[in-house]
Amino acid sequence: MSSPASPDRPALRRELLAARRAFAATPAFEAAQQALSGPLRDLLAQLEPELLGVYWPVSGEFNPGPLPFARALPFARREPVSMQYRRWDGMPPTLQDECGIPSAAGAVAVPDVVLVPCVGFTREGLRLGYGGGYFDRWLAQHPGVTTVGLAWSGAQTHFAPQPHDQALTLILTERELIAPD
Repeated sequence: MSSPASPDRPALRRELLAARRAFAATPAFEAAQQALSGPLRDLLAQLEPELLGVYWPVSGEFNPGPLPFARALPFARREPVSMQYRRWDGMPPTLQDECGIPSAAGAVAVPDVVLVPCVGFTREGLRLGYGGGYFDRWLAQHPGVTTVGLAWSGAQTHFAPQPHDQALTLILTERELIAPD
């Protein structure tokens, strides 16, 4: 999906989310899910995380499913706006964060590798999320963490970086692994 060089971010986000909802309703969605699963497992085997930050997939996001690593889920707070990871035992979450997303009640922890869902992404490693800035804030506070953006290839776009944007280490789609400069 291509957009103007400096699109309005909320409009771009709405466009990308609508396209993702439409994609998730097609038979190609399950094929893309399968096409991304194997390369993700291979990449994680190379990265060997001690603690893997994952996310609870919502509305057409890639579902990484069970992974053979110690894991943590994000917990977002609305006031003050912040996010932390909490250790997760892999069982269905019974807790929701302040944004209504399933989370874990485990101890606060800092993963060394984090999977980051992308509404949109650029080849330069920038991520367009849902607009709350939770991941960017967390990543700015933890610069040594390896970040792997997970996205559908159709979410590739262009947008001008903003000062708060944190580039991802890698982006993995169902078609390719992107290692930005």
